[in-house]
Amino acid sequence: MAELRFYTGPMDSGKSTLALQTNHNHAARGRAGRIFTAHDRAGSALVSSRLGLTHDAVEVDPTFDFWRYTVDALTHGARIDYFICDEAQFYTAAQIEDLAKIVDELQIDIFCFGILTDFRTRLFEGSARLVELADSTQVLQVEALCWCGKRATHNARVEDGIMVTEGEVIVVGDTDDLPAAHRPGVVTYEVLCRQHHRRQLTAARAKAVSLSAEPLPFD
Repeated sequence: MAELRFYTGPMDSGKSTLALQTNHNHAARGRAGRIFTAHDRAGSALVSSRLGLTHDAVEVDPTFDFWRYTVDALTHGARIDYFICDEAQFYTAAQIEDLAKIVDELQIDIFCFGILTDFRTRLFEGSARLVELADSTQVLQVEALCWCGKRATHNARVEDGIMVTEGEVIVVGDTDDLPAAHRPGVVTYEVLCRQHHRRQLTAARAKAVSLSAEPLPFD
């Protein structure tokens, strides 16, 4: 029986790497798949890993209709055994519902990869619906680390060198070039533990105020 699976974790936990590896493993066994993504940091219609791996993909915008796309492809003779859906947190709830329908009605395996919560620590729409509908949800075992060395669980948005907790939900940035966060108009992301996200204490701010990796337990 086909399944809808959701793999989640914060930035730097290897979601896109696993998505590409999953595609490779299934394709190597002769299965035919399609790859989808949304708002990848490398650009439109690409899945990219921080290890340097990339793959062409179908870009999913809010108007994309998974059910129509799949039925049209099958009607025209295509073979589809599985979907790889990266950046699934950016999909709409209706799109996630269509993916569940495709699994149930068309028996196509669907593997979704995405972040659970946004920079405000609130569930993304797509991720919330996946948690509700997926046959299984798995937190990735590759641990992203906060600057203090603890396991990172939250994604912080940094604008002009300052961590922010308000603004548009979808703003594309990356975690690779943290010094760029201090240039005007540049948006980057940093993974933090809950404690330091709550205190809005990024690595740069901690260094600036000469805090140790274990700050005192009061504000």
